[in-house]
Amino acid sequence: MTLHSAPHSTSDTATLSMAEALLSCVPTVYSKFMMSSTPLKMVSSMATREVLAELASQYQRTTLQAVIAEAAGGVDIAKRVQAGEAVDVVVLASDAIDKLIAEGKLLAGSRVDIVKSGVAVAVRAGANWPAIDSEAAVTRAVLAAKTLSYSTGPSGVYLEKMFARWGILDDIRNRIVVPPPGVPVASLVADGRAELGFQQLSELMNRPGIDVIGPLPPAIQSVTTFSGGIATACRQPEAARALLAYLASPAAATVKQHFGMHSA
Repeated sequence: MTLHSAPHSTSDTATLSMAEALLSCVPTVYSKFMMSSTPLKMVSSMATREVLAELASQYQRTTLQAVIAEAAGGVDIAKRVQAGEAVDVVVLASDAIDKLIAEGKLLAGSRVDIVKSGVAVAVRAGANWPAIDSEAAVTRAVLAAKTLSYSTGPSGVYLEKMFARWGILDDIRNRIVVPPPGVPVASLVADGRAELGFQQLSELMNRPGIDVIGPLPPAIQSVTTFSGGIATACRQPEAARALLAYLASPAAATVKQHFGMHSA
């Protein structure tokens, strides 16, 4: 989507103040790039879609630098970048960013850590909530679920390894509902295809038709760091660096927390 500038109302005051504070954290050396008529294209995984859309919208309103923000499944985004799609900024799990840098698809030294996100558990709205306050409780909940779902991204990879470590993966494999790329686990839980859903908290919050029970307990929690990098073929690398500096600024913490994430 292209994020267009909009007129400001009284209700926008707090948001604009935050945006102005955030802008003050962007290096002055980049200011001359902030009114480019050429949009920056930023692609990301679904986990950071909403938080990046909000921060990019603030950035555009404050700097007049157009930003086109797109999101899809993390695996698909990585494949698109590897195939040479024209993008400027890529935001994915940090290990995926490191891989793209090693492959020469992103500029060396351009990685900027932006947000961290943990895994949460959800059920269909109105359903009974299983206990998830300990590793043993989560194990029981997983074994009792008729169907369960988790993403194919970092959280899903972690969960599958954990289930294997518990020795239950083979027992539950035929009950796992694998979401198609870009389809949130929340939708599978909401329509009843999955009784129990695991995904980044940011992808479960404020979704209709589900109840978020809470995060995984600390003993088995997995926190993913999402980082940004600049595409090797980016024609506005300094403008891209300015955008990344904006996204990583401490002043963005409140927006990140609103979407269930924390500053990296």
